[in-house]
Amino acid sequence: MVAESETITGAVEDVRAFCTVVELGTLAAAARQLGETKGSVSRRISRLEQRLGVTLLARHPRAVSPTEEGTTFYHKAREALTLLDDATASAQAARSVPRGQLRLTAPTDLGVDVLPALLVRFRALYPQITVELLVTDAPLDLAAMRVDLALRAGVADLPDMGYRAATVLTFAIRLYAAPDYLDAHGAPAAPAELTVHDLVIARQEVGATELVLHQGRRRERVLTRPTIRTGDYASAHRIALAGGGIAPLPTLAADASVAAGDLRPVLPDWQLATGKLHAISLAGREAPARVRAFRQFLRETLARTDVGPPPGS
Repeated sequence: MVAESETITGAVEDVRAFCTVVELGTLAAAARQLGETKGSVSRRISRLEQRLGVTLLARHPRAVSPTEEGTTFYHKAREALTLLDDATASAQAARSVPRGQLRLTAPTDLGVDVLPALLVRFRALYPQITVELLVTDAPLDLAAMRVDLALRAGVADLPDMGYRAATVLTFAIRLYAAPDYLDAHGAPAAPAELTVHDLVIARQEVGATELVLHQGRRRERVLTRPTIRTGDYASAHRIALAGGGIAPLPTLAADASVAAGDLRPVLPDWQLATGKLHAISLAGREAPARVRAFRQFLRETLARTDVGPPPGS
């Protein structure tokens, strides 16, 4: 692959050398402009002629001139080199200047509860970046779907996907309920009291559900029978907001509702688990500037949500 790339690059530079010779009229002048020797430029022209199977330059004692075939080739080659130079400049600008379209994918929880407000703030900082958000819980092939950045959150480590994954923050899963629910039913003072409360659980399983709560190195297991089950935290969040009961929710999703007074923490000294928010991309540190800008924006904006290492560690 490296040899093939070098061959292509060499062929392009051979064409560039030919165009420079035609424009300046002599091999010596072209060599000075290209920073090469006259012999090196001559070999480039000969190699190009051999590759094409035609004579491109007529050699004279003091100068050279393009043949008819050379003139035709020059006009098309110069146009192609201009387009290539423009494409190169655009690619280099994308590496250093945050602009263009950011194609982003995130699971439902993040796409519904977290990203909308963040994207508005990000666009205010980077108006030259447009955003396309794909909200899906299905893992996407970043290359096939032309995705710049995939956000994934979970309490388990990511499987090896062959992509670059950077940890944006660590968050906790804690318990929350609406003020109306707590005013009507009271707030549990200990994990064991959860058994007499309505629970909204984002798990698709049948029967009793065991909740494992941590407080530092302490651990308590509570066997509960949820009153409402749902398949994702976004739905559990909405049901808790409506007063449907106590719901385990990620801190990064619940924080805004708590700040607005729409949810209250329940058993605030306890948590169920910690998880990580990952930003996954094809290129990692070599990603375009728009991707690196958004990744850094997430880190800085969500830094207050980072809860550090898991309890008991």
